[in-house]
Amino acid sequence: MSRTPVTVRKAEPADVASLRELWGDILRRGPHDEQLADVARIVETAAERPDQCVAVAEVDGEVAGAVYLEATTFTPLNLEPAVLAVSPHVFSRFRRKGVGSALMEAACRFAEQHGITHVQTAAAAEARDANRFMARLSFAPQATLRAATTSAVRARLPQSRQATPAASSRQRIDRVLAARRIRRERVPG
Repeated sequence: MSRTPVTVRKAEPADVASLRELWGDILRRGPHDEQLADVARIVETAAERPDQCVAVAEVDGEVAGAVYLEATTFTPLNLEPAVLAVSPHVFSRFRRKGVGSALMEAACRFAEQHGITHVQTAAAAEARDANRFMARLSFAPQATLRAATTSAVRARLPQSRQATPAASSRQRIDRVLAARRIRRERVPG
């Protein structure tokens, strides 16, 4: 089986639109121009810092995929060095052509350049093909990353356990009185 030649290079400002399209599902929600600005800032910052890189894979001169690389630690508590390969994405029309392997090779090369012996990555839980691909490359599950809005988490916490800053008795009385006022205002009279 012959593969199309894949080249990997550092991202350039001209790649921003393609990267926004590629990573659109994982960028913060907002207007198209804000997402473009976010990606432009990411590419610019990575170009300035030796511990970061946005690697772009090309097939026949066209952006086929990309990955954000950062030399960091396993976690803020486990200070063993690791390269974090964030969002290795491949455009669907370029899948099964060696692009994902080329991106992960770039992650290994980046790790070796920094004297780091571990690479870590993540794939969305529902991304079955991506998770299988990572498993074939010997990536083992280490954690489950979950996210929720602060208000959703707070709503599910038991009220008796919610941490509140220590308030003086006068501040507590003011809060109780304010809550009563609000309840009275809501009652139709």
